[in-house]
Amino acid sequence: MQNQNLEKNIILPNENYGVLYIVPTPIGNLEDITQRALHCFESVDLIAAEDTRHSGLLLSHYGIKKPFFALHDHNEQQRASHLVEKLHQGRNIALISDAGTPLISDPGFHLVRACRQAGVKVVPLPGACAAITALSAAGVASNRFCFEGFLPAKNKGRLDCLNAVKNETRTLIFYESPHRILVTLEAMLAVFGASRYVVLAREITKTWESIQGAPLGELVAWLQEDPQRIKGEMVLIVEGAAEQVSQELSEQATQALARLCQELPLKKAAALCADIFGEKKNALYQWGLENIQK
Repeated sequence: MQNQNLEKNIILPNENYGVLYIVPTPIGNLEDITQRALHCFESVDLIAAEDTRHSGLLLSHYGIKKPFFALHDHNEQQRASHLVEKLHQGRNIALISDAGTPLISDPGFHLVRACRQAGVKVVPLPGACAAITALSAAGVASNRFCFEGFLPAKNKGRLDCLNAVKNETRTLIFYESPHRILVTLEAMLAVFGASRYVVLAREITKTWESIQGAPLGELVAWLQEDPQRIKGEMVLIVEGAAEQVSQELSEQATQALARLCQELPLKKAAALCADIFGEKKNALYQWGLENIQK
């Protein structure tokens, strides 16, 4: 009975409908367009774009002429149904944003959800994304990360959001604009502290691309030294907070760890003590760093 109910909630794409393609576009360097994206533009009936004038320049560069449909933050919820209707009529549509991958801090969520609820097939294409491109070159842990997009414009909202992720141990990724970068970094300085390591990736893939990493206090000072450093589209890669270590380790465990470290490397000694005393290995390892290997 439960499986039957689950099947009723699953909407399979209707092969008679058109397809919505999610197509990334370059974030600066036009050579970063993919062959598949160009082929997609040539084959679809319509292109839904955040800014039709901006996207028109891109397609014109590659000699592609297609009808445009404006879809942006201010009209997406109202106009998504119109595009779904066209897809139901068998027309294929490409969704693009001004730069990068649609839906990543860009419009498209409401349309994609409406399509999936209406049985329309959604096909994503891989391509440019400023957040991932910046992360790959930041030299900060990339195995676990959180994408936070743009922080609120108002100071209270900005601080509230930063406080909410203050103790997040995963790498944090933010987008920011030139006119707010210093205000944002100063807010981060107040919440995260001057020693938190941050990488500022600016103008990624463009002529004046720069990637600068430093503790927050130093990074703010570096930016203030030269107005040219506060220009262009920016990605902030913030090192995650240090793991919160329990201070309630048993005395037996810490004494045993201290003794074992006389014969074994700290990492191996911590693992053995964790097994014997039922403590967390990371907590024992951190205690050893702070109390044994000073």
